[in-house]
Amino acid sequence: MVLQVNDIVDEILEQRLGRLHARQRLGIERDHEAQFFGQGLNYVHLENSRSAQFIIRNCLKLTGLYQRGCRNAAEIEIRHNDLRVAGIPDAFDEFTILQLSDLHVDMNAKAMERLAIILPELRYDFCVLTGDYRGETFGPFEAAMAGMARLRPLLKGPVYGVLGNHDTILMVPGLEDLGIRMLLNECVTIERAAQRIHLAGIDDAHFYRVDNIEKAAAAIPHGEFSILLSHTPEIYRHAAHAGFNVLLSGHTHGGQICLPGGVPLMLESTLPRRMGSGAWTYHQMAGYTSVGAGASVVPVRFNCPPEITLHHVRTR
Repeated sequence: MVLQVNDIVDEILEQRLGRLHARQRLGIERDHEAQFFGQGLNYVHLENSRSAQFIIRNCLKLTGLYQRGCRNAAEIEIRHNDLRVAGIPDAFDEFTILQLSDLHVDMNAKAMERLAIILPELRYDFCVLTGDYRGETFGPFEAAMAGMARLRPLLKGPVYGVLGNHDTILMVPGLEDLGIRMLLNECVTIERAAQRIHLAGIDDAHFYRVDNIEKAAAAIPHGEFSILLSHTPEIYRHAAHAGFNVLLSGHTHGGQICLPGGVPLMLESTLPRRMGSGAWTYHQMAGYTSVGAGASVVPVRFNCPPEITLHHVRTR
């Protein structure tokens, strides 16, 4: 029976994404599941090691810091970021985008409870989810999908998402059934008062490396304003040279465990440190790296509060 279900899911994915993308992503997942060394943009992947989770958790418990770190991980902050970028159509002045990233909903129960309190009070035009819905990087994903089902009714208006390195392509049909339009090397056009912007999204570029910026940007007319969603900001050069005006991403967690002053001990990415969290620019492109609403590997944070972000588009 399991094989029959998988066959049905494969057929759904092929119809939705095309045979090449669906088979490629599924094949890479099966070949590299839980791989600790190699694969992806950096060599070591702590998130794929249960031993690393055990060691970090127990070291924190021995020092008496574990419970404090868990409390910190539930204290989600609302960040505000002004997007002042040349070329924004006038009709989108004061337009607001809510960004949620790195939810890891099945391992951050207290953080999700906090989200349930603060989300209904926010005002925005649409929401973007920049990947990592699942806590683990492999294995069952039913708990993550149940968490997303509880979260989705709290989000207003259209919701768009991309997959992260913790997510399996098998989650796509379920996420779209919840009303989340997944952008996997695809683009949608958003219109307002006869003007428009383009919102593109790519599949995971960090671990699975199945991103295709050229395909995502193919339908965007030259010179029109565009935003790219990517789980990782590590593709910033490709995004800027492809002509995107804005890149919204997550993945880094801002380091998650940082020294006083927010200095990360480790970023788990091949990025300049200045791009590891918050707003930054590269050439003419504005970027933002969310530190995420959840935590990864172990559900703790130090000197790096979790966040959700309201991006306020300004034309003047």
